[in-house]
Amino acid sequence: MAVQQMQRVAAGTLLRRRRLNRLVLALMAAPLLAFVFLPLASLILRTGLDALSVNLWNAAVLQAAALSMATSATATLLTIGFGTPLAYLLARYQFPGRTLVETLLELPMVLPPAVAGVALLMAFGRRGVLGVHLSDLGVEIAFTQAAVVLAQCFVAAPFYVRAAVAGLAQIDRDAEQAAAVDGAGPWIVFTRITLPLVWPALFGGAVMTWARALGEFGATIIFAGNFPGRTQTMPLAIYIGFELDLYVALTLSIILLACSFSVLLIVKGLLRQRVGEI
Repeated sequence: MAVQQMQRVAAGTLLRRRRLNRLVLALMAAPLLAFVFLPLASLILRTGLDALSVNLWNAAVLQAAALSMATSATATLLTIGFGTPLAYLLARYQFPGRTLVETLLELPMVLPPAVAGVALLMAFGRRGVLGVHLSDLGVEIAFTQAAVVLAQCFVAAPFYVRAAVAGLAQIDRDAEQAAAVDGAGPWIVFTRITLPLVWPALFGGAVMTWARALGEFGATIIFAGNFPGRTQTMPLAIYIGFELDLYVALTLSIILLACSFSVLLIVKGLLRQRVGEI
């Protein structure tokens, strides 16, 4: 009995200590949580439902939103088309310079957006390394919607490639090898075996790529300009909205906030699904 009583006392002491530790950690974490929550909540409260419902149908909002959705979707599709083979190469093969290739691919993730815009302009602008030859052929890229798409691809593609490489590297290759032994070709193996196994990683990477492309600002404004109806995406319209119409800027900010929140929920759900499968 004495031993059991001592165990109950020890368990009670441990429980109280854990509760105290949790309370201390919560108090220490509260300032950062409040710092993140307060601006987001203020954005929603400052806009208000009435102003949001009215400005959602504003011509500038609809124009910028439609352009952003179209260009970010195009950038995402291009990234998937060209990024998937690259991710497969990086995940499955070793070759000289592989680390350098990975570093170059990830560089846009840490590169200042303004530098990315200048780099794109020096490559594809009218007097750029490649752009000067395209101009001779009558092809102009800078300050067009094509420039918007290229800017979004440049800054967002690494998110998809990284997710795809991680997903391809983690899947069990026994099923692939068994299908290959049975005579299935590489394309059949990839579409029937590999793709169903890796699709959560690919989908999550594509969603993150779309969200990053949707929110791109710095590279776009330098390489594509800020022309309403032609290159003015939602982030650019927010920038100019502070000078012309604050509520237009607030409405567009709410739209981007909702998109970002939805993207994070989707990605977190996919991660939980993958953990559950493992």
